[in-house]
Amino acid sequence: MKLIIQIPCYNEAETLSIALSALPREVEGFDSVEWLIINDGSTDDTVKVAKENGVDHIVNFKHNQGLAKGFMAGIKESLKQGADVIVNTDADNQYEAKDIPKLTQPIIDGRAEYVIGTRPISETAHFSTSKKLLQKLGSWVVRKASHTDIPDAPSGFRAISRECAMQLNVYNNYTYTLETIIQAGQKNMAITSVPVRTNEDLRPSRLLSSIPNYIKKSVVTIARISVVYKSFQFFMTIAAILFGLGFLLALRYLYFYFTGEGDGHTQSVILSGVLMGMGFQTGLIAFIADLLSVNRKLLEELKVENLKARYNHKDN
Repeated sequence: MKLIIQIPCYNEAETLSIALSALPREVEGFDSVEWLIINDGSTDDTVKVAKENGVDHIVNFKHNQGLAKGFMAGIKESLKQGADVIVNTDADNQYEAKDIPKLTQPIIDGRAEYVIGTRPISETAHFSTSKKLLQKLGSWVVRKASHTDIPDAPSGFRAISRECAMQLNVYNNYTYTLETIIQAGQKNMAITSVPVRTNEDLRPSRLLSSIPNYIKKSVVTIARISVVYKSFQFFMTIAAILFGLGFLLALRYLYFYFTGEGDGHTQSVILSGVLMGMGFQTGLIAFIADLLSVNRKLLEELKVENLKARYNHKDN
């Protein structure tokens, strides 16, 4: 059993050595533990620091591509290097590395495929009130969208089984944290959480540098992935609302017509026809989207089979 601990990095030379010095080289249940960093176009000495501290694998981007792409590049490389379990953590040493065995244990025991580390948000003094509120609100929305019970959705401290890692896809360029939880829930993966500890801030959060921007991007991410995995329900709900409003307007006009007051309500007939037509067309889109989702599922299955053929070291 091999564990690979991956760290996405963008100009992390000042904090990376601290994070690496805390990482374990032995974890119960694994024969080997290796470290991997994703150098996301860093312009400082991030790679030099990584090499000096004994990092086993380095994925290099020539220019910055964002946290989501970095995360997925790390997953791909970890699979290529034969990881049975992948742990993702941060370069700013936010998470207590001694809790890695807690993260991996549910996977070793066969109780989960995806494990999220839940931070003690309410007890963390250096988290601002706004950050605590955003975390709680965002996690609640993700729980509703994913049908999971993950208390800390934005947490980047997580363990992923090999089989689960092969099935993950990230469509946005902002962050992987929310999207992969919703995806895991929609795919009926065994996902759970464990309480973990945090360390003092070494630098300000880069994802939460602007609260309005964070909210906007998070909302777009949640909406987008929900549409991807619930396309029929999404479009059919809109269709039902539009058609229903049009139908109600038609009933209103018929009421006035049969009571002899139909004159002057022609606008209601026109608006009713427009709304019902839009509803009908949106309903057709729902069926087309459902057909496209079937193709997406088939492509995702082909991707998994391709990854197994390329990276499954146990079958070689």
